[in-house]
Amino acid sequence: MLWDATLPGSMRFRGAPLPGPTAVDVAIVGGGYTGLWTAHALRRADPGLRVMVLEHHTVGFGASGRNGGWCSALLPMSLGLLAQRYGTPAAVRMQRAMHATVGEVVRTCAHEGIDAQVAAGGTVELVRTTGQWRRAAARLASFRSFGFGPDDLRWADADEASKLCRATDVLGALVTPHCAALHPARLAHGLAGVVHAAGATIHEHTEVVGLGPGYVDTVHGRVRAEIVVRATEGYTSTLRAARRDILPLYSMMIATEPLAVDRWDEIGLAGRPTFTDGRRGVIYGQRTADGRLAFGGRGAPYHAGSRVRPAFDTDARVRTRLVDTLRDLFPVLRDVAVEHHWGGPLGVPRDLHAGVRLDRSTGLALAGGYVGDGVATSNLAGRTLADLITGADSELVRLPWVGHRSRRWEPEPFRWLGVNAVRLAADVADRVEARSHRRSSRRTS
Repeated sequence: MLWDATLPGSMRFRGAPLPGPTAVDVAIVGGGYTGLWTAHALRRADPGLRVMVLEHHTVGFGASGRNGGWCSALLPMSLGLLAQRYGTPAAVRMQRAMHATVGEVVRTCAHEGIDAQVAAGGTVELVRTTGQWRRAAARLASFRSFGFGPDDLRWADADEASKLCRATDVLGALVTPHCAALHPARLAHGLAGVVHAAGATIHEHTEVVGLGPGYVDTVHGRVRAEIVVRATEGYTSTLRAARRDILPLYSMMIATEPLAVDRWDEIGLAGRPTFTDGRRGVIYGQRTADGRLAFGGRGAPYHAGSRVRPAFDTDARVRTRLVDTLRDLFPVLRDVAVEHHWGGPLGVPRDLHAGVRLDRSTGLALAGGYVGDGVATSNLAGRTLADLITGADSELVRLPWVGHRSRRWEPEPFRWLGVNAVRLAADVADRVEARSHRRSSRRTS
């Protein structure tokens, strides 16, 4: 896996397993971004708090160390949905908080000395078919209706878009500055080192087998805590009592060998903007700091029973499709070696609505449901959880996602049938749209 293979040994955090039963003020289950950002914010807010992070494997083992490296302001829930549920001002505040969070992550990396190879180059969302054009125009109009101007999201014509990202069939692009490309494993391990240095305790290789009000049970003993935070995202289904709370959906990636300068001249991406296009089935990519093209997509099937297995971390069929898609976008890569292929589960709530909450009566807290957009969102979640836990009266605790509770997923086999049917329908629609557009382009050329 690229990110692990290119993580310097000097940055790799190594935490010992829990030695036995103990007691702390706050126990955090999950050593990914949500857990680490929560610990970071808690220790900054109250250095006297005894904070412990419990991780089954190693920090960043899940999506935090495997993702596409997009620190973006994207939210899984739309502005329209937020406005419908909470009102337009609340929706705008939520989006503004995400815009600010991208900068917060960048500044924190600089301030704490975390070398996550950050490049604040924004995002280029290519438009490559007439259907994508219509959807992009609708999204831009919706964004404008909430008061966001061209400094937040703007249209680039075909010439400008092609200079930013020289993919095939470019008709234009939506461009936003609110994204930074980074090395996700460097961020996870660097953040763990900072959290540990700040006085929090991180125990790796400590499997959690159950949790409840005032306790976390592990294979090494019970941890008693006034506050217990569930920060398990795509691995939530491994906890029996929460099996239907968050659905684990696999996303897959590939990465090329380092590319020569002349190849990059033909591809573009100067300044390392992240890139995607407007198809329904999500794709995402970045130019890495060491000159590779890292590229991913969500074409893997959902595995019945919300199973999460190491065997699912690669998929030969999906790898082939990702390679074909990448070379369709950038024909200059046809003879370039693809050196890495990996994947992992991201967390999907039933209503695609991320949430943060704390139940004071039980001391149980959680955050998650990022649907793959968690690099920045987890930072906002961690700071919000810290304010909820310490009782701070901040703007963060009044954001509309605070207190949100998603309904549970359907039991099997309905869950498997529904999720995979939606995934296949999106794939078919994209294929038909692409073929129709190219036939139309040939007729008019």
